[in-house]
Formats: sequence, C-alpha cells, structure tokens
Amino acid sequence: MNTSKDGFNLAMSISTYSLIEVTNALVPLMTDGGSIVTLSYLGAVKVVPNYNVMGVAKAGLEASVRYLAAELGPKQIRVNAVSAGSIRTLASSAIGGIQTMIKHVEENAPLRRATTTEEVGNTTAFLASDAAGGITGQVIYVDSGYEILGATIEK
Repeated sequence: MNTSKDGFNLAMSISTYSLIEVTNALVPLMTDGGSIVTLSYLGAVKVVPNYNVMGVAKAGLEASVRYLAAELGPKQIRVNAVSAGSIRTLASSAIGGIQTMIKHVEENAPLRRATTTEEVGNTTAFLASDAAGGITGQVIYVDSGYEILGATIEK
C-alpha cells in the first residue's frame, strides 16, 4: 500500500474515529434513546479497486458501529450504518475509475442500475425512525443488490 502513516491516521480519524467523537457529543442529549446512523461502503468488507486505505478505515467504522451498538443499547440508543452503493456524486468523482465501477454495477447488480441518493436517504430515514426500533449494530446495504454477488460473468 502506498500510504503514509499520516495518511493512514487521517483516514482512520475521518472515517472511523469521527463516529465515536460525534456519538460522545450526542449521547448526553439522547436521554430518551434514539438512533445514530453513519455511512459506509462495500470497500469495508471487499477489495474495491483504488479504494485502498479507505477500505481499512471503513472496516474500522463498521466494527465501531457494532461495539457502540452494544455499549449504547441499554440506553435505548441504536447505532447502524448504511453501506451505499456507487453513486454519481461530486465526492465519488475523486475515486479513480468510479465511472467504470458504476457501469459495472449497472450491468451486473440484480436490479441492473446504480443506487440513488434518494434510496440511501430513505434507508437512513427508516433507520432513524421508530419503525426500525429493533435494529441496531447492523450494516444495511443500499446498492441495488450488488453486495450479494460472488462473481460476475462477462457478457
């Protein structure tokens, strides 16, 4: 990996530790319980080209979701993550090869399309709502089904 120690620490701070910082600030305000939702990506559990150290950071984030859920559950505070599929956004344009990845998803995901920001937002709103009252410590994939694939067959 072509990552400096400073780059690694920055990625971990931004993508992993920030959830702990925000949670520490929120918990005193959540006297009646509540929900904390963070965003992750498939690169946390599978190798994604050009994602590199961010995959390691997202893996840490997803582990933090589980540990925070276990710690905060007795206070009726739920902690979950949404793992969003590849979406055409300004932020995603910084990932090398993103357009190729999105095209691959559109051709191979069970729903044969990319994920939309609205789908991610709707799932996040659900997890924040009382309708998801029994869900904590989970990573919910909103990726047109792409995560379930073991392999794709070139056409």
